[in-house]
Amino acid sequence: MTKTHISWATHSWNPVTGCTPVSEGCANCYARAMAKRLQAAGNEAYRDGFAVTVHQDRLEEPLRWRKPRRVFVVSMGDLFHGDVPTQIMRHVWSVMISQARHTFMVLTKRPERMLEFIATQEGDVYRYWDHIWLGVTAENQAHADERIPILLETPAAHRFVSVEPMLSRVSLRRWFDRPNHPDWVICGGESGPRRREMHESWALDLRDQCLDYDVPFHFKQHSGPRPGWRPELFGELYRAVPPFEGEG
Repeated sequence: MTKTHISWATHSWNPVTGCTPVSEGCANCYARAMAKRLQAAGNEAYRDGFAVTVHQDRLEEPLRWRKPRRVFVVSMGDLFHGDVPTQIMRHVWSVMISQARHTFMVLTKRPERMLEFIATQEGDVYRYWDHIWLGVTAENQAHADERIPILLETPAAHRFVSVEPMLSRVSLRRWFDRPNHPDWVICGGESGPRRREMHESWALDLRDQCLDYDVPFHFKQHSGPRPGWRPELFGELYRAVPPFEGEG
């Protein structure tokens, strides 16, 4: 377990690390850069850099947590990467199910494997848990159009969309009109020396979409040299967080 500076979570849990690029949003991946630094520093957990790696010693970390946490699951990779064994995904799920005092947020760019995993498990044990939120990254309109419909097909109590890094204007209105629409939207620009610019008007438009449909909107940052750069939109903070289980 690690405390995180990511504004929409309090902690991260990385029983799996590592990934491979799958779309435009991966070009300047913060996790890959961080893994490279940790490898260079001699961190044993990252001796293979950003190769997909299962950390057996971390699999049951949440069983030791006492106070409620808002947890970004596999912030240093993608739980649904093709190299992650199905039995590991099952183990992670069983741990999350058993720890309902915490909120677990699983974010992926591979929603097709997430849907396949949940839909093909026997019974309903993997479905509709209030404290487990499933999300997809939608860095531009093309990937929103590709990934969000799969997310909405996936059995879940709560779903969210992360428009980060925001690489174009993105409209979510067609999905907000559905009964099982996304319950939360996160938005942010890219950080780092190779960052691509996010126009503030794009973020404002997404904020207005969320306001129109009463969907919580969380703005993380503008494009900038480091994470958390300029977290305001026209001088206002938009850091909406849904009323998660266990947080009152």
